[in-house]
Amino acid sequence: MPRIAKGARPSPNIWNSPGTYELENLAVDPDRVIESAMLERRPLTGARVLDVGCGSGFHLPGFAAQAARVIGVEPHGDLVDRARRRCAGLRNVEVRQGSAQLLPVPDASVDVVHARWAYFFGPGCEPGLAELRRVVRRGGAAFIIDNDATRSTFGGWFRAAFPKYDAREVERFWARQGWSREPLDIRWRFERREDFESVVRIEFRPEVAEWVVANHPGLEVDYAVNLWWRAF
Repeated sequence: MPRIAKGARPSPNIWNSPGTYELENLAVDPDRVIESAMLERRPLTGARVLDVGCGSGFHLPGFAAQAARVIGVEPHGDLVDRARRRCAGLRNVEVRQGSAQLLPVPDASVDVVHARWAYFFGPGCEPGLAELRRVVRRGGAAFIIDNDATRSTFGGWFRAAFPKYDAREVERFWARQGWSREPLDIRWRFERREDFESVVRIEFRPEVAEWVVANHPGLEVDYAVNLWWRAF
């Protein structure tokens, strides 16, 4: 297996620090707001689900508990191995190495696509969107979760870390592509202060991370995201 699939876009946080990113996965959205919003639009019962950029497979067991079949696609070979180990006892889960631009699944073969903080960040992701149109069956749906940088405490940190990021242009991009937006309010909730600090340090460049650590007490952060979705 190649270490990184052809065409992959780097994800420095999880690629370089998978253990710390696991702490972030555990802390994000403890109230399951994102999952509820997705299921409201497209239940997973009996569905064939594709998780694009599945990382270490954190979400795959949850999908497998509801869906008929789950396929995780991840470009980084080490994370593919982690995801396969995580799902070793789940007979309806398969993890494949591949990129969003070259999904290793047949045409019209999946009912639901999930991509969370992976590849689909606005302008430039058109090849991946074309792949979604190829692989989703008629009557299916796709869901993409990304940061809403216009609001929330986390959004303010994000703007400080990425001042050239144009949130409004990203929204216009998705509207032009025919996707709908639902703004959601979630939160980070950590069990230990050291976990919060380590996650902040893999998400932001050092000067922003240290400012956040020094100025944000406690274990919780209000966090706004966009759920982009489209029916096919």
